[in-house]
Amino acid sequence: MKNRKAKGSKGERELVKFFNENEFSCIRAAGSGSSQYPSPDILAGNAIRRLAIECKVTKDKKKYFSGSEIEQLRTFSNNFGAEAWAAIKFPDHDWYFLMLEDLENTGKCWLASLEKAKIRGLTKEELLQNSDENRKV
Repeated sequence: MKNRKAKGSKGERELVKFFNENEFSCIRAAGSGSSQYPSPDILAGNAIRRLAIECKVTKDKKKYFSGSEIEQLRTFSNNFGAEAWAAIKFPDHDWYFLMLEDLENTGKCWLASLEKAKIRGLTKEELLQNSDENRKV
């Protein structure tokens, strides 16, 4: 369990670094998932966009999000005025970002698969492209 948590924290720090190096301000939310209040793993924003992101790092080709994680992300995002994203790092792949609508509801939890991420997901660069396009307007 401790190893998994360390792997997830390392992944979150990697994304925080990426966003901060690409003209976003970004922070990790301390204790996300263990707070009584909804909070995403990371919060990134610039003058154009606000992103609330729930992050997962996995050694498998599928990763599950609990119903509670997704509901809290939705609640936070709606209240904060942020886009809600699920970020997943699969083995031998960089991060994929999926909209919550692209996660599969299994009835008990929400599933992100590598197969679906390759089709519907955005890379880090693609996620930022939208900001660059808006900035030029």
